[in-house]
Amino acid sequence: MKKILSSLLLVSSVITGAFAQQFEVSYVSPGASQPFTGYVVLYLSKDKAPTGGMVGFGKTAYFSVHVKNIKPGGTVKINDEANSYPAALSDIQRGPYYAEVIWDKNLGGRAIAESPGNIYSEPIKVDIDKNTKLVYHLLADKVILAPEFKETAVVKELRVPSALLTKSQGRPVTVDAAVILPKEYNSDPNRKFPVLFRVSGYGGNYHRYSGSETPGAPIDTIPVITVYLDGNCSGGHSVYANSDNNGPWGDALTTEFIPALEKQFRCNGAKLLTGHSSGGWTVAWLQTHYPKVFDGTWSSSPDPVDFRSFQKINLYTDKNMFYGKDSTLNSVATVAGFFPWVTMKDIYLAENAVYRGEQMHSFNFVFSKKGVDGAPQQLCNYATGEIDTAVVSYWKNYDISLYLRTNWEQIKPDLDGKLRISVGKQDNFLLNYAVVLLDGEMKKLNSKFQFAYYPGDHFTVSSPEYVKDGYQFLKQKYAEWQAKNK
Repeated sequence: MKKILSSLLLVSSVITGAFAQQFEVSYVSPGASQPFTGYVVLYLSKDKAPTGGMVGFGKTAYFSVHVKNIKPGGTVKINDEANSYPAALSDIQRGPYYAEVIWDKNLGGRAIAESPGNIYSEPIKVDIDKNTKLVYHLLADKVILAPEFKETAVVKELRVPSALLTKSQGRPVTVDAAVILPKEYNSDPNRKFPVLFRVSGYGGNYHRYSGSETPGAPIDTIPVITVYLDGNCSGGHSVYANSDNNGPWGDALTTEFIPALEKQFRCNGAKLLTGHSSGGWTVAWLQTHYPKVFDGTWSSSPDPVDFRSFQKINLYTDKNMFYGKDSTLNSVATVAGFFPWVTMKDIYLAENAVYRGEQMHSFNFVFSKKGVDGAPQQLCNYATGEIDTAVVSYWKNYDISLYLRTNWEQIKPDLDGKLRISVGKQDNFLLNYAVVLLDGEMKKLNSKFQFAYYPGDHFTVSSPEYVKDGYQFLKQKYAEWQAKNK
């Protein structure tokens, strides 16, 4: 949550000789001892909260510039030379907007508008007219503070320092979660419980449980300790996979976080997984790559599990992310799995302006090799959509379907039967097509994995029947664990 430290100054004036409309932005920061180096991002929107919502899905315009060694009070110009979406500043639709600027320190938070330490301005209404000589002055003088987690009798915060991630990132990193206890935890102090790791979808935050008095829900009648992991990092969603850019999140979870969890809470050794969307991909990845650690997984509507259908784009044969073979625009999101909603081109152009922390950035941060400049190599050209085949060759390491097909004989004894994937038949993000491909491959291997398809899209698929079936699978996996650990 943003906390106001001081007030915003906004004035506008006509500057003779200016060739394009522009904003001049500056910042003050109490206690700041070092000049600012990084990205400055300007948001313009018809809404009162221009930094809200999913990037590329609304009507917000974004502009960013990279600056070096700007001292407090120094001025940065944002004009037609800035990275921009949907158009250069002088070409956006005329009319009233709410304007907000953020100086991004990139200290580890995911969304720029929510990252602790960032300096921002309160949104103020401006009128952008045809006078391209008009200059607006924005002063950012507020700092986003780290949220505080309020623990209760049944909800605890667990933040485990990670030596692995700290070494990888060159700064202190913790693996964080909300631990939601079942009602039996406090009433039966000698009892131990299985753990259900629930991984959020993209943009989820474990602080949603701060102050909650609601005990953890059981799996059918089985009380469990629920551990809510959100995976947020500066590159987007870590998906708890070992990554060249984000660091070894999978190893940090399994070798650092879980031992700390089991030391602090009364866990009985059983470890189950579930998650939806990016969380669905996460739990499928964890189960397939750490089959001895986890005892059963229900993956719901996962991000692409077979890169031959990366939202219906075949990364191995298609040449362009923006355009199909018939030159039509590829969709990144649809209505009911059919009607175009947002194009792949729009989402890439918008994220190019915002520069980090969003969905396509997240894929690059997890799946790509680190470039010589220290940034992830890009899957495609952000201007043209042309796919880089060399980058795709590295992405193969994260194609779950390819991994299973290649390594099945070695991993089958510890893995077979432990994974269930379910998805809506009308998924908005076209994720059902990759599930179908993986389903077919696992049938060829005579695996005991479960695949199930239900009416609904990404947001409406979670009917009572859908949830019940998923929990019944987890209940069965727990029963199998109990039989082996009598």
